[in-house]
Amino acid sequence: MEKLKDWDQFEIGSVLFPFKKGVDGAMELYKCERTYSGDSSFTDSVAHWRVEKPVHNSEICINCFNCWVFCPDAAILTSNDKLAGVDYVHCKGCGVCVDVCPTNPKSLLMFNDHKDNDEALREWPQKQPKKTEA
Repeated sequence: MEKLKDWDQFEIGSVLFPFKKGVDGAMELYKCERTYSGDSSFTDSVAHWRVEKPVHNSEICINCFNCWVFCPDAAILTSNDKLAGVDYVHCKGCGVCVDVCPTNPKSLLMFNDHKDNDEALREWPQKQPKKTEA
C-alpha cells in the first residue's frame, strides 16, 4: 500500500479536492467505489494535526446522517444504513459533525485526541431539559 503524505508535506495553502474532475454523483457511491484524486484527504491523511477527535455514541444516535453529509473529509463511517463511527485516519478534528448533530445530548462529542473512546463514552453528559420561555 502506498504511504500517505503527512500534513506537513503539502505546500502552504494547498487545496485537496476529493474526486477526480468530472465525477458526478460520487457522494452517492460507497467509498470503495469512488474515484479519488491523487492528492485528496482520502488518499492522504490530515489526521496528524488533530488535537481533539469526535467520539460517536451509538446509544444516542438517531442515524440522521447530518454528520456524514457535512463532514469535509468523508470520515464518518456507515454500515447497514447506520452510523458506525469515525475514520480517524482521515478525520482532522474540525468538529463540524458535532455542530450539526441534533440529538440531546449530542451523539458526537469532541474529546482529547489521546482519550480512549470507551473512557469518553463513560463521561457522556446526560440529557438536558428543554428550555422554556417564561
